[in-house]
Amino acid sequence: MKTFIASSPHVARVNRVDSIMLQVLLALVPGILAMIWFFGWGLLINILLAATFAVAAECTVILARGRSPLPAIADLSAVVTAVLFAISVPPILPWWMTLLGMLFAIVLVKQLYGGMGYNPFNPAMAAYVFLLVSYPVAMTNWLTPTMLAEHHLSFTESLRIILDGSLPQGLSWDAVTSATPLDEMRGKLDRDLTMDEIRQSPLWGAFGGRGWEWIAGWFLLGGLYLLWKRIITWHIPASLLSSLLVCATLFWAIEPQTHPFPAFHLFSGAAILGAFFIATDPVTACTTTRGQIIFGASIGALVYVIRTWGGYPDAIAFSVLLLNIAAPMIDHYTQPRVFGHGGKRG
Repeated sequence: MKTFIASSPHVARVNRVDSIMLQVLLALVPGILAMIWFFGWGLLINILLAATFAVAAECTVILARGRSPLPAIADLSAVVTAVLFAISVPPILPWWMTLLGMLFAIVLVKQLYGGMGYNPFNPAMAAYVFLLVSYPVAMTNWLTPTMLAEHHLSFTESLRIILDGSLPQGLSWDAVTSATPLDEMRGKLDRDLTMDEIRQSPLWGAFGGRGWEWIAGWFLLGGLYLLWKRIITWHIPASLLSSLLVCATLFWAIEPQTHPFPAFHLFSGAAILGAFFIATDPVTACTTTRGQIIFGASIGALVYVIRTWGGYPDAIAFSVLLLNIAAPMIDHYTQPRVFGHGGKRG
């Protein structure tokens, strides 16, 4: 009788990179569909362009190193980076800015450091900040939500704007674009308007901006799916959102006419997207349990500080990148004690 002898590992891997990335992409679908509903087909075009540019950039760099690009492409990490970038930028961002962003994310932030698993910064957020600092006007040129827009851009009209910047005949930029809720809130508070006066605008919904609060809700659903599938743990999302909520509640309780209702900070901008899909990046976040709680709480506090007193109304990208720098130090000081070391002698 023959005996079959196999070397380890004896248990099949279930947490393969491509499987995890595919689950992340699936979890993003509800929020993406909501964004397309409220902001039009430009978002889908941006996703397709960003994914194409990201995959092409990754292939080019790996081929230049004399290696096969198939394993790196098959793990879907470049596609996840592209999708996170595309849903963070305005839906009518010019195509060449999307190209610049993907080159920066894949070539400089990811592959320059050695590829998947070695990048110190979140590539999608690094590309977002690079473009925001370089082209602030284009990066804040968001479309008006469909229920408030004078004209709904078709797929063809959106494609023309992205490719050559041509608006439909008879329309101006003011007719198709508007400030985001965070921009609107920041600008009107700077003009000494009260919260009661600001909320008279049709831009506002129950908690945040109209349309934006629904988008945040669907991304929350996707985040809960990731928790259910155990792709991520609760530590970073819960600590980030709790920290942001505590800061917002504290200042709102002190002066409610100059600080928005706490839920506004959760359901406007990228707080929920950042908490579940960006800050939880396993490569650039903390790895220890205590470290993840500190990491998330620090991001939440920084988001509130930058939104309230900084130069940019939304701050997820800046906060995540700043804590990416601090993640190794946080991990170093939050390592669990090794059994048998540091205890009292009996």
